[in-house]
Amino acid sequence: MDSKLQDLIQEQIGHEYYSSYLYLQMASYFESTNLDGFAKWMKVQTREEREHGDKMYEFLQDRGVRVILRALPQPPSNYTSPQDVFEKTLEHEQKVTSLINGIADQADKVNDRPTKVFIQWFVSEQVEEEKNATRILELLKKIKPDSGAIFQLDHHLGKRE
Repeated sequence: MDSKLQDLIQEQIGHEYYSSYLYLQMASYFESTNLDGFAKWMKVQTREEREHGDKMYEFLQDRGVRVILRALPQPPSNYTSPQDVFEKTLEHEQKVTSLINGIADQADKVNDRPTKVFIQWFVSEQVEEEKNATRILELLKKIKPDSGAIFQLDHHLGKRE
C-alpha cells in the first residue's frame, strides 16, 4: 500500500475519533442548557464518528498496515447557542469532506482499487453529514432563540436513533 495513502488514512482515523470527541463535547453543552434532544442527536453523531474511525482502523489492519494512533486535541467547549454549535458542526463536516476527498484523490493517483472502493462509502457519507448539519442550521436560523420552536426542534432531534 502506498505510504502516503497509509499516512492519510492513519491521520483520518484520528480525525474521525476527534469528531466523536468534538460531538460529545457539543452534547455536553446541550445537556447543560437542558436541550436533551439536541444532546441525544450529538451523542448519536458521536457514536457514528467513532464507528467511522473503527472502519478505517480495520481497513488498514486488513491491508497489513499497523495502525499508530495519534493524540487528540481538546475540542472547544464554549458555545453561545444551538445555532453556533451547528455552524461549527457544518464547518467541521466540510473540513472532514475535504480530508476524505484527499484520500480518494491519492487512491486514484496510485490506482489503489481496494482503497478507492472503501473510501467511496465515506465520500457518500460526507454528503449526508453536510446535508444533515445544513438542514438543522437552516431551521435554527428561522427560529428565534427564545421561541418555543426551539423546544419543538429539540423534541424532533431527540428521536434520532
